[in-house]
Amino acid sequence: MDGVSFHVDRGETVGIVGESGSGKSVTAMSILRLVAEPGRIASGRILFGDEGKQKDVVQMTDDEIREFRGNDVAMIFQDPMTSMNPVLKVGFQIKEAMAAHERFTPKQARDRVVPMLKRVRIPAPEDRAKNYPHQFSGGMRQRAMIAMGLSNEPHLLIADEPTTALDVTVQAQIIELLRDLNRDLGTAVILITHNLAVVASLCTRVIVMYAGRIVEEGPTRQIFKSPQHPYTWSLLRSIPRLDEYQHEKLLTISGLPPDLTNPPPGCKFHPRCRFRVDRCLEEEPPLGEVDPGQKARCWVLMRNALAAQPQQAGQP
Repeated sequence: MDGVSFHVDRGETVGIVGESGSGKSVTAMSILRLVAEPGRIASGRILFGDEGKQKDVVQMTDDEIREFRGNDVAMIFQDPMTSMNPVLKVGFQIKEAMAAHERFTPKQARDRVVPMLKRVRIPAPEDRAKNYPHQFSGGMRQRAMIAMGLSNEPHLLIADEPTTALDVTVQAQIIELLRDLNRDLGTAVILITHNLAVVASLCTRVIVMYAGRIVEEGPTRQIFKSPQHPYTWSLLRSIPRLDEYQHEKLLTISGLPPDLTNPPPGCKFHPRCRFRVDRCLEEEPPLGEVDPGQKARCWVLMRNALAAQPQQAGQP
C-alpha cells in the first residue's frame, strides 16, 4: 500500500474494489492497526473523528487502540467460520464482544444479544443465541458477525468481502441488510470487494485499487457510466450486463498483477494495458481530477483512448 489517501463521511458507504493482491484488505487492516508482520505502517496518518476532534490512530497507545477497535470502528471478516470460536455459543460471543469494551454493563450486554440477532434478521433469535456457529448456515453466520460488529454501536463498519462465500440469494439479503443498517443507524460503511455488482447496489462512492495504489475514485454512478482509467474500464467490461442491446464478448485482462517487491517502472498497470503509450513505461502518473468529483491515475484517459481507437476498443 503506497500513498493511499481517502475519506469516509458519517453515514456514507464507500466501496474499495480491485483484484486479489491490490491492497484492499491491507488498507482496511491499517485502519485498525492490524497489519500482520513483517508489514508495518511506515508513515502517514489515519485520522478518525470530526474536524477539530480527530485522533490519529497511528499514534494511539495500546490501551487506546484496544478501545478504538470495536467501540469506534468494527470489522466484518470474509470467513465468519474462522472468525467465530467454534466451541462457544453465538449469543455468548456477541455478549463477550460488548463486555470486552465495557460500554454496557453485563446485564445490558446480556439483554442486547437477542435484539441484535433480531435486528440482523436471524429467525427465532432466542433459540439461535444458544446455538454454536456450526449450527448456523453461511448466511446466518455472516449475519451473526454483523450483529457482533454492530453490538457496540461503532461509527464505522468495515466489511471485508462479506458476501464472497455466499450464494446469490443470500448475497442479496446481506446487501439489503447492510443498506438498511446504514440508513437506520447512520453507521458509515467501508465495503471491500471484487464484486462490482455489490458495489453498484450498495455504495455511493467507489475507490479502485491496483498494485497498492488508488487508480480511480469517484461517485459510483459516475465511475460506472464513464470510467477513465483503463483498469476500471477493463474490470467493468469483464462482467456481463443485462442492459446491453448488443452483447459483445467479455473482456479479459491479460497477465497478472505485478510483484510489489519488484514493481515495473512507470505506470504499474502498463504491462497489461492495451492503451499504453511510451510515457506510461517511464513515468508514473499522479492521481488527478478528470471530471468533477472523479480522479484517475492515468496518462491516457479512456475518453481519449476510445476516441483514438473506436474499432479496437468498442464502447464501455
